[in-house]
Amino acid sequence: MNNITIYDVASRAKVSLATVSRVLNNPEKVKEETRIRVLNVIDQLGYRPNAIARGLASRKTTTVGVIVSDMTRASIAETLGGICDIAKKYKYAIKLFSIMRVEDVEDTLKDVIAEQVDGVLYLNDELEEENLKKVVENLKSVRMPIVFCNVVSDFSNIPTVGINYELAAYELTKKMIEKGKKNIYFISTTRKYSVNDKKEQGYLRAISEANLEPKIERTTGDTEINQPLFRYILDNNKIDGAIAARDSIAVSFLNVARFMGKRIPEDLAVAGFQNTRYAKLSRPMLSCIHLPVYDIGAVSMRLLTKLMNDEETVELNIMLPHAIVERETL
Repeated sequence: MNNITIYDVASRAKVSLATVSRVLNNPEKVKEETRIRVLNVIDQLGYRPNAIARGLASRKTTTVGVIVSDMTRASIAETLGGICDIAKKYKYAIKLFSIMRVEDVEDTLKDVIAEQVDGVLYLNDELEEENLKKVVENLKSVRMPIVFCNVVSDFSNIPTVGINYELAAYELTKKMIEKGKKNIYFISTTRKYSVNDKKEQGYLRAISEANLEPKIERTTGDTEINQPLFRYILDNNKIDGAIAARDSIAVSFLNVARFMGKRIPEDLAVAGFQNTRYAKLSRPMLSCIHLPVYDIGAVSMRLLTKLMNDEETVELNIMLPHAIVERETL
């Protein structure tokens, strides 16, 4: 069975998918040197174009690929809501792809490009920079537009939509310090997330400016694991404030603290970092940074439509506003 795709041809010939399609459908529109190179690669690989590939002359499938990691996260679901609403407005279909492990990167990228989507929204904030580079290089090699949606990276040339996480964490920590808290823990995740690195940096900046001692703990979203850790922290340390990288972790910490008799926020102030449904459903209601995840999804999708249609774009790196939502725990 021949599993060679148009992606393989484009990659080997170092041209875009559209160029391969033109060679197959309108060869007279392709420079002779390029046409010969592509045809040689097709012959070498034994590529057999299917009906979809032959329909790519216009390079329009009106489909966008969305690459995510863990779709169970509340913030991912809300971001997808913003993406889907704008996609529907501009008559684009959405195809979801998941990269759960580093081992999935190569195969997933092949699937994305083989589907011949018009562009990609990249939501996965778990990959190390080395593997993120693979994603960028693969998509750029086939001239596929990409937008980082709530992903922090060192790729300044990739269009990005998000918030200033470092500033948000700095402001939240400073707010807690202004309320008289001096032993503030930052509770992050054991799994690496690019945005959480920025949150830690903001926390550390505020702590340093106040000449306080930084205290960072890492845990998982599994309550069977994090609750014993939280009990140990509260039993063995002087602590009057806690900021969690996620609302779900903050609520878990809050529940343990209340069970142990802590008065909130008199004895212990607690804050989260997303303003998801967990923050509003917790008792007392959780204070947190409001992250406009729906808007991030919507703005990312609109930016991608401009890139896919070669429309003029004024700004390629968009930082949306954030806010501190003060409820009953701060």
